[in-house]
Order: sequence, then structure tokens, then C-alpha cells
Amino acid sequence: MSGRLDRKSLETLVRKGEIDTVLTVFPDGLSRLMGKRLTARHFLEHALDDGVHACIYLFTVDMEMVPLPGFTLTSWERGYGDMKMVPDMATLRVIPWLPKTALVFCDVYTEEGEPVEEAPRWVLKRQIARAAAQGYLVKTAAELELYCFRETFEEARAKRYQNLTPFSTYLEDYHILQTSKEEPLIRAIRNGMEAADVPVETSKGEWGRGQEEINLVYAEALEMADRTVLYKHGAKEIAHLQGCSLTFMAKYDMGAAGSSFHLHSSLWDKAGRKPLFASNGKGPAHKTAPPLFGHWLAGQMAMARELAYFYAPGVNSYKRYQAGSFAPTRVAAGWDNRTCGFRLCGEGASFRVENRIPGADANPYLAFAATIAAGLHGVGSKLKAPKLYEGNAYEDATLPQVPKTLREAIGELERSKVARAALGDRVIDHYLHTARLATRRVQMRGAEGRGD
Repeated sequence: MSGRLDRKSLETLVRKGEIDTVLTVFPDGLSRLMGKRLTARHFLEHALDDGVHACIYLFTVDMEMVPLPGFTLTSWERGYGDMKMVPDMATLRVIPWLPKTALVFCDVYTEEGEPVEEAPRWVLKRQIARAAAQGYLVKTAAELELYCFRETFEEARAKRYQNLTPFSTYLEDYHILQTSKEEPLIRAIRNGMEAADVPVETSKGEWGRGQEEINLVYAEALEMADRTVLYKHGAKEIAHLQGCSLTFMAKYDMGAAGSSFHLHSSLWDKAGRKPLFASNGKGPAHKTAPPLFGHWLAGQMAMARELAYFYAPGVNSYKRYQAGSFAPTRVAAGWDNRTCGFRLCGEGASFRVENRIPGADANPYLAFAATIAAGLHGVGSKLKAPKLYEGNAYEDATLPQVPKTLREAIGELERSKVARAALGDRVIDHYLHTARLATRRVQMRGAEGRGD
């Protein structure tokens, strides 16, 4: 028993006693899966047709689940009412690491039946629809890095997440011996994802101690976002079941390498069969790519600073941007150049741009939405393809910088007319408020630490 389900196959598994629980979930602004566990019987008899209710405050809480003030979406004054979770049955699948459990992603609506526009899945869906209206299908891929620790999540919290014990005591980039020591956990994640219909390409040791990278097979953007958030969630559950822990923080330790979310994107025809970035001529892909690719890349670069918040959503995110660390500090594009914010790679149908700016803490729905918005801006404005950079971009002070702080990224997003036009006022205002609250909380904690 593995992979996707439909209503009929779920009914069969329920009758056989092989499924007794259905997780109805949606991604929140922090890319966590929120929702309810339903008995499979109740899901089939009621929730499948009627939806599931949840409190709309879930889009206004912080990491500790504290409701934050000042949101237009909902508030104490508005009573923190309900919203409706409507299952997207195309996403129904078995979750093999949990006994007799299936999971389905939901879209969220107001009680009046309107989409909750601020919800990340809707934010991405609208950008996908914009691309489709122009005849394009967007495919993406995610490469996420993570750190594995020997402490359980509870032990790590008790230690205030300090002095944790990584799986490795030395840098393990591509090391087979060290990754063999981590294989009980990483193999369980790879195989668990495969059985949950989240196809995996590879895993490898990364540059840090106890750092791994697991690469997922590319897909259409919404499918890829669902896969990515399920992978991040499931990896943590599997680690918990094995008595250890892991993190997707962008920079868990200033003395350690950061964890990236290398975001690959490409345009295809509306049917998803013809790659539109592939060259029709002979020669290197980056020299013979069609003009459409140049416009898409130019849009990515033009909007890199203005949309940085959606690639780096927290105060911690910006600690990752350190020279000589394989995290980008400059907005530049180069052929197979890992010192640049944008790396061109692949050949033929696989030719694409890799955005190296996002950290592993980025919300995949929002990061993909920002990518599409930026790319469509470049295509629509016919922005000129940038000259590719050669050399060490870390050392070139003439290149634009990736924002250094969350506060700087907020300023860029505040001034962005393109972002507001593409994503809408409600979305921009909601996430700007979220970002401002994050900076204020850090300031308050700093003041408390100084005794001010």
C-alpha cells in the first residue's frame, strides 16, 4: 500500500481496516502543516463533501502559537472566527511512517465561501493562474539542506537548542562513510517520501557537520510546493520516531554552514510537454537559449531584492548570507557558478535557473509564488538578458547585494510596485505586517536581555 489515493481506493482501504485516520491539512505562513485528524469514516461521510472547520487565527500566530495583533484578516475584536478547509482530493495519499494514516491537502475559504487570499497555497495558485493565462506552465524543484542531531526534539528544547550533538564530528560533503552512519535516518526519510508519493532523486552529505541534502524530483509548481512542505514535515516526524531531531533553520550556528533551499524553475508549454527554455540550436545551453529564458532570468534578478522576504522570511534567515560559505551575497547570474545568487545549469530540456538565495526556512509556496511573479515581470517587460558573471562574485563590490537584514528586505518589499501589482494588496500587507512583528519581537527580546 503506497502512493496516491482516490475516493474509491480510500473507501476500499477503510473497509479493509488498513486506513483509520485521515489528516486534513493546510500550510500556514510559516510553512507548517496545520489541521485535524479525522476518523476515516467521518472523513468519507461528512468532511469530504462538507469540508472541515478550523480557526482563522492560524494565519496570525507566531512560532509559539501566540496570536499576534494588528492583522486585517482577523483579530480579537473580530472574534477569531472559523474558516473552512476543503480537501483537494488530487493530493490524497498514504503516510507510511504513521500507522493506518492518509493525508490530504486542503484549500481554505472564509465562511462566506471566498478564498482566504493570504493563505500560502492560494498565493501560489494565483501566480500559477497568471502564468497559465499567458500560455505557460511553471515547473520547479527544491533542494533543501538540513542538520541532524542525536538529541530528541524534547532534549534539544531542554538545552535551549545550544550545544547540540550533530551526527558528524567533521565536514561531510559527499562523504559516503559518514553518510552511512546517518543512513538509518536518511534512508527512512527517502523511502518514506517515496512511499508517500514525494519522489526523491538523491541524498548526500553537505558541507556542515551532520548536514545532509535531500533533492526532490521536479514537478509543476503547486505539486512541488505540496511535496516540499510534506517532506519537511515528514522528515521531522521520522526523526522523532527514531529518537533524534533535525532542523531546516537557515543558520542554526554562526560557526556552521547555512542550510539552503536551492530553487530551480523553468517554463513549459501549457500542456507541460515542451520545455520552453531548451535551445533549438547547437552549442552550450546558456549561449543558445531562447530569448524567453533571458527575460525570465532578468526578471528574477530585477526582483531579487524586492522579493527577498519571500526567500528569507526570518531574522535568522539573513545570518546565512556569508561570503565564502556557498550562500550568495551578490545578485549576479553565472553559468555553473556557485558564488552567484543565480546559477544557470542543465542542458537540453533540463536547462534552468537555480535561485540560490532562498534558505531552507523559506515557505515553498511563497518562494515559488515570488519566483513566478518575478519571472513573469521579466517576460512581460521583455527585460534584457543579463551578462553572465565569471569569477568570484563574493569579491566583487560592484554587484548588487542580497539584503543583509530582515529590516532591509521589509523596506525593499514596501517600495515594490511590481510585487504589489503581482501578489495583491492583501497578500503584501499581510506579510509585511508579519515581517514587521518579527523584527519588533527581536528588539523586545534584546531589550529584555540588556535589562532595559
